[in-house]
Order: sequence, then C-alpha cells, then structure tokens
Amino acid sequence: MSKELKPKVLLVEDDPNLGNLLLEYLHAKDYDATLANNGKDGLNLFKNNVYDVCIFDVMMPIMDGFTLAKEVRKLDTETPIVFLTAKAMKEDTIEGFNAGGDDYLTKPFSMEELLLRLKAILRRTKNQTLTNSDQNNFEIGKYKFDFNLQRLEVNGTPQKLTTREAELLKLLCINVNDVLDRTFALKSIWHDDNYFNGRSMDVYIAKLRKYLREDPNLEIVNVHGKGFKLLVKNELP
Repeated sequence: MSKELKPKVLLVEDDPNLGNLLLEYLHAKDYDATLANNGKDGLNLFKNNVYDVCIFDVMMPIMDGFTLAKEVRKLDTETPIVFLTAKAMKEDTIEGFNAGGDDYLTKPFSMEELLLRLKAILRRTKNQTLTNSDQNNFEIGKYKFDFNLQRLEVNGTPQKLTTREAELLKLLCINVNDVLDRTFALKSIWHDDNYFNGRSMDVYIAKLRKYLREDPNLEIVNVHGKGFKLLVKNELP
C-alpha cells in the first residue's frame, strides 16, 4: 500500500519559543508544518500554498488570529482552523467560531491535546471528502459492488441491497482497512446519531456480514468505542 502524504499544517504564532516548540513537535509527529510569526506572513503563505489544517494564535501583532481567519475564509471555506489563545472568555470563543474557526485551545495546553484535536479534525475532513467521492464501483475480495445499482455480486450471483445497506457498504469500502467512525456513519446516513438509529445500524452491519460471508478474507469488525472496519485481509500490508 502506498505511503500517505504528511498532513500540511500552517502554524501562525508570534511567540518564538512556543512557535518553534510546536513546529518541532509537529515535525516529530510526522506533520509537514510551516511556521509564520505574524498574521500578515501567515496570510501570504496561505495564498501560495495548500494546507490540510491551520493553527492560528489569536493575539498577534500586525494581524490578529481572528482577522487572519476571516481573510482566509474569503479565499477558502473548507480548510479547518484551530485557534490558540490565552483567553477563555465565552465572548472570545464565540468570536473565534464566527471568524470561521473549527476548534479552540486555551493556553497553556498540552502538546498531546493539540495532536488529538488535529487528528480528529483531519479524520473528519477526510471522511467528508471521501463521502462526497464519485466512486460508485468497488471490488472487495471476491465481490463486485455497484452502488448506483445497489447490487453486490459474487461468483456471478447478485444480491440486491436496500438503499441504507448500499450507503453503509459504500462508506465501509471507501474506508477499507481503516476505521469508519460510528457517529459519522450515523449522521451521514440516518442524519442523527441517537440510540435507536444506532441499533438500526447494528442490524444493517449484521446483514452486510451475512452478505460477505462467501469470502473468508473479508470481515467487518467492531472497533470498540470508535466504529467499524471492513478488513480485506489479503490487502493488508
């Protein structure tokens, strides 16, 4: 399997000690991070590069983090923005989200917490991108799956799927050998992650397991506390 590209991070922080510390930490954790010391330089970097996520300090000279975020949002409405601030006022939090922010960390914070926030954001944006994928035909083990026709076929024998079975199988195929987040799947298909929809999804997972049992190299496994994973054993690294 091909090695994934490192996530690109734009870090804008005017405190040189904290900025360099964060930069080194992100590099050590396999992120392709770039540091700018003020909002103006950060905006120029954003205009000339493509990033997976941005981290903006709020209190900066020349251009503060909220203003920078508003300028970024004029150019790009999708790239996630995480704010770093010494303030914990409710009004500042609201202003941050109004400026287009996706998350908010109050100083002092742990490096581990920042890393967990980044991973969650990148996983969410990756899933959103994959869900919007126009890929509708899949080959998984011995099976061929046509999402548009809602048909799963093995050895020339077709199995007609319901709409929700097809939608759930598509998400599993897109995330093959990776975790499909339970909440994300519920909100994508049922548009609500309440208890009853969760039980309904479990029933559909059981049905999909039954449909895929002709191939011993295929397995839908539960990942405790997270979701499900469609394992294609002969494709694992």
